[in-house]
Amino acid sequence: MEELFNPSILDNLFDGLYIIDREKRIIYCNKSAEGITGYSKAEVLGTQYCCNVLMHIDAEGDSLCNGACPLDKTLRDGEAREVSVFLLHKDGYRTPVSVRVTPLIDERSIIVGVAEIFSNNSAREQFSMEIQELSNLAMVDTLTGLRNRRFAEKIFINKLYEVHNGGCPFGVLFFDIDHFKKVNDEYGHDVGDKVLQSISNTLLRGLRTSDVLIRWGGEEIIAILSGNFTEEKLKRVANKLRILVEKACIHTDDGILFITASVGGTLALPNDSPDSIVKRVDKLMYQSKANGRNCVTIG
Repeated sequence: MEELFNPSILDNLFDGLYIIDREKRIIYCNKSAEGITGYSKAEVLGTQYCCNVLMHIDAEGDSLCNGACPLDKTLRDGEAREVSVFLLHKDGYRTPVSVRVTPLIDERSIIVGVAEIFSNNSAREQFSMEIQELSNLAMVDTLTGLRNRRFAEKIFINKLYEVHNGGCPFGVLFFDIDHFKKVNDEYGHDVGDKVLQSISNTLLRGLRTSDVLIRWGGEEIIAILSGNFTEEKLKRVANKLRILVEKACIHTDDGILFITASVGGTLALPNDSPDSIVKRVDKLMYQSKANGRNCVTIG
């Protein structure tokens, strides 16, 4: 299949590119793909696509390898497809990508493989610029790169001012990593730091650029969600993020470590203060802990 592409040209594409043969083995990977996925060419060439490396899931957390794989469909019918999925980065966090699958057809009109082109859907570049600006104001948590508590207090005041003056109710989610003390005790604080970084990255990439993610303290993370929310809409967003965390993983010397989070969620009310919102959503998070962890409680 090498005659179907020119690596010297494809290596300079801005988008990531995999070329996959009919046996679903990756036979080519460009430089942008290495940057987006974290996996080098040496790590992916010759491996089975998706299920063994990137493990794509949709927004509901369902694996695309279970019958919904666009690559399989294109290999069968020769139709090009485009989907939005979350791939598993080598560092263990989920990141959103837009995937375009195109059939590769030889001179006999036989499908000999597919080209998968994928681009990063996260707001990472914009976020990096914001981080630089906020760092100068000492409003960024140095471990996770998220906004810190000082910044959160300013955001709460500004958004509550809008609500008090007839603005739309915004949503607040409180995430607490399950069994985090046990992770630190069994694996050490270096792994605990990686868990915090991985979950922060996963949550950040599951949110919109208008939303704000804060490391509130320890293993606690708060998301302040812009827009006109209802409890049902807030619950859908919270469960999507919870599932993304559940589907992420950390590589340790002892194997793969999976992490979950308990979530509380609430809507800002006209008579709320920053303190009342945080106390309410913190209490709701503890209800999720009491209900078995890795679940969402909205109130």
